[in-house]
This record gives sequence, structure tokens and C-alpha cells, in this order.
Amino acid sequence: MSALRNRRWFRYLSHACRVLFAITFIVSGFFKAIDPWGTALNINNYLAAYNLEVLKPLVMVFSIWLCGAELMMGCMLLCKVRIRLISIFAVASMTFFTLLTFLSATFIPVEDCGCFGEVIKLTPWQTFAKNLVLYPMAICFWYRYRPDKIFSFTKLELVLTVVFFTFAMSVGTYSYFHLPPLDFLPYKKGVNIAEEMEKARAKQTSNDVVLVYRNRKSGKLKEFSLKDKAWHNEKKWEWVETRVEENESGVEPMILEFYISDTEGDKTAELLSTTGRLYMICASSLDDIDEDVAERLGAVVRHASIEDTVICLTPEPLTVGQTITFNGAPSVKCYNMDAKNLKTMLRANYGLVLLENGTIVEKFNYRDIPY
Repeated sequence: MSALRNRRWFRYLSHACRVLFAITFIVSGFFKAIDPWGTALNINNYLAAYNLEVLKPLVMVFSIWLCGAELMMGCMLLCKVRIRLISIFAVASMTFFTLLTFLSATFIPVEDCGCFGEVIKLTPWQTFAKNLVLYPMAICFWYRYRPDKIFSFTKLELVLTVVFFTFAMSVGTYSYFHLPPLDFLPYKKGVNIAEEMEKARAKQTSNDVVLVYRNRKSGKLKEFSLKDKAWHNEKKWEWVETRVEENESGVEPMILEFYISDTEGDKTAELLSTTGRLYMICASSLDDIDEDVAERLGAVVRHASIEDTVICLTPEPLTVGQTITFNGAPSVKCYNMDAKNLKTMLRANYGLVLLENGTIVEKFNYRDIPY
């Protein structure tokens, strides 16, 4: 078997597997690392599926570590830093995740593994298939570098290891304390929420008209849309049937989950149609708010002009007409929003989403509010 490792074609194969595997881990790790909140939500889904909710207090720390470890592993593989050691981790991690995604696709369903964050959405079976491709790659380059020493770091490798670790963990930590530097969610800046909801509803309910014609010369059937004018040639095409197909993806767009209410009921349309600026303060909890948080949110209220509207969104139960005061600022009316949707709109426990005529113009973690 040692002769196999020395064969030229196997060296080229293992090199290609290592590079492809590394790039996949770098891309996957980076897109998860810039959104540790999203990764944490997916981990919570797994904990719920496996009845491990007792571990939820550790989810965010594990999210940052997991994303950073994946990104770091990809960087070290790509640069061949302690590749023998990293190849062992690669095989071990692929063994675990291949088994986990198989269970997610079969016996213990989990809708979204979040392996590429919010950038690329894969079904459980697609995720499992991806792992089936990566697993042999990991075994290939693990076997290729099997004779190497595991812990014999050179000075350069030590420096690169520290650099990669610092970079990988800093990405997730920064995104947690601020906001993701890249936003792939439906509530990014520039989005008019009401318009996007209408588009999503239209796409969900629209019907596609399909015209079926027969080629008079060849006798073959062909389908046309109403916009396709080729079927106007009556000498060439003979009408067979008109079919109406439901344009239904089976998955509800995330933006359709946007819903704001108070004790009186749905207030979504009313608030999204607000003329001018609507300051939406987001608060995961209204109890025991830190002084620094209250000070910054109070600054938002004071900054808003008389013509502006300021509200507070929270998932906590509300009383009739409930308001809240931040650091002595004028009181703000509270509205309800589902906790998951609140975190989808703003990846922070406390912060601000600013709308202007229904369009998102700014989003801030409370630490970055400039007022």
C-alpha cells in the first residue's frame, strides 16, 4: 500500500482532493462565521431534534467555535500546515457530519443544516450527498500524508496556525458583537418589506399558462409560454391543449413570516405603510436591560424628530397599550414579533432597524448606533 502513496497519479489525486476539500471548508466556514446567529439557530434545531435543549446556553459559543474551526481547518489544509494532523480532524469531522446528515434526511429530520449559512440552501438529502463526495476526498489525502509526523510543527507552521486561528475566531466574534459584514437574508438594506412580501405572495399563488402545440411537419409536441410568440405561426404549429400549472415551490419565502402585532391584532400593513422614518428598536427581552443598552436605545428615541415614528419590537408577551422607556427618553409603544423572525431581521439581542417609507435604510447592533 505504501507504493500507492508514491504513485504520481495518486499524488495528483490527493493534491486535488485536498485543495477542493479546503476550498469547500473555507467557503462554508466563512459564510457561517459571518453569521454566528444563523448557525446558532440551526444548532438549536439539532438540539431540539435530539432532546438536548439543556445545552442551549452554550450554543452561541459553540457556534463561533464551530464556524471558526471549519474556516481554520480549510486554511491550514490549503496551505499544507500540519496536514497530517488536520487530515485526521477532517476524516473525523466528515465521519460525524455524514452520519448526522444521514439521520437528518431519514430518521431524525432537520429541515436545514445551514452548512453554507444563508448563502446556499441545501435540503437534507443534498447535504448528505455533498458529504458523500467530501468524505472520500478526506480519506484520500489523509492516506497520502499518513507517514508524516502529527505534532512536529515548524516555526512557520506555528506562526500560520496562530494567524489562521486568530482570523477564524475573529470573524465570528466580530459578527456576534456587531452585525454580519455580508447580509444574505431577506431583510438587507435597500429592501422594501411590503413590496417584497407582495412579490413573494404573487410568486406563491401565480399560475403558469402552458400552451401545447404540435409541429405540423414532424408531429412532435412542444410547450410554449404565453410570452413566446413562436406558436403564432399557424402554418407550422397546431394547437393541442392549454394547461394551467401551479407555480408552487412548496417552501414559503422567509419574508412572508414578517408579522407585527399588538394586543389588538395584526399591525404589519399599518406600520409598513408609515410615511417617513420608522425606527424599529429590536429587544429580545424587556427585563433587566443593561445600562449601556438602555442608554444607546434611549439615544435613538431622542434622535428621532417629532414627525418620525419609534416603536419597540419584542417577542415577550405584552399588556394593552404597553410602552417602554429607555434611559429616561420619551416612552415608546411596544409591539410583538416572533423571536426567530426578529433574529432573522436583526442578528442581535438589541439593536435598531430603520425604515424610510417601508424600505430598510439602516441596521445597527446597539453597540454601533451612531446617535
